[in-house]
Amino acid sequence: MAKTFNPVAPVTCNFVESKSTLKSANIRVNDVPTSFRILKQKPTPAIPPLVDGIRVVKAVEYKEAAACLAEAFGQDEVARYFIDVPDREHWTEEEKWALHVEILEYITYAHILKGLVTTVGDFEAVALWMPPGQNMDDYLTVFRSGMWRLNYRLSAEGNRRFFNEFLPLLHDTMQATLGTREHEAWYLVYIGTRACGRGKGHARKLIEHVTRQADQERRACYLESSNGVNVPIYQKFGFEETRRIYLQRGGRNIPLNIMVREPVPQVKK
Repeated sequence: MAKTFNPVAPVTCNFVESKSTLKSANIRVNDVPTSFRILKQKPTPAIPPLVDGIRVVKAVEYKEAAACLAEAFGQDEVARYFIDVPDREHWTEEEKWALHVEILEYITYAHILKGLVTTVGDFEAVALWMPPGQNMDDYLTVFRSGMWRLNYRLSAEGNRRFFNEFLPLLHDTMQATLGTREHEAWYLVYIGTRACGRGKGHARKLIEHVTRQADQERRACYLESSNGVNVPIYQKFGFEETRRIYLQRGGRNIPLNIMVREPVPQVKK
């Protein structure tokens, strides 16, 4: 999931909400603190070699890439967490879908600007990576990607869920999980495959495209899985679940599986 940018607000602000306001009958409190800060960025690492039909998505193609992700995450509870809110119950499903696509267009474009967006096939699968030392916290990226519009496009409750709960929780979970390696890891923010592209090995190609590079660089890879069904799939690529966190404002726990892939030692030929 996409998670490394701020709303347009003063840099010194913390987007923190007390745990007491997040309680409901079946809520479990997450085991990480909740704060958010802007980080100094490092030079962008080199793009891994393009193989197996993989190519880098260009800025003019962001809508096609976002459409692939929108289809792949159309029924995802986390992706819909900011849209299916009580103060938008009067919206039609068409209006909610348009906002779902819009959010992914902003996120995709921001990754084109600061991260790595790759695809295979005719946009049959798309991956959004944030390379080591990079983030989307700077105001220029927030402005150019359109992320600032979410302050107005999301409802009041959607804003609270996205900016006050979701982003700070994911930021601090990554920090708590990786520690000093937080800014040295490759971060798989999104990966999705259209129905027409499944069973073709697209996800494997997009993941291994970066994990091979990470192994050479001796870097960890990190992701949050919003669907428990995908956990065994990620495990096949070397990811291991380290903890589970929960989104809590919706009245029930919505889980996210935190997974880390340690670099595999290179065998000398």
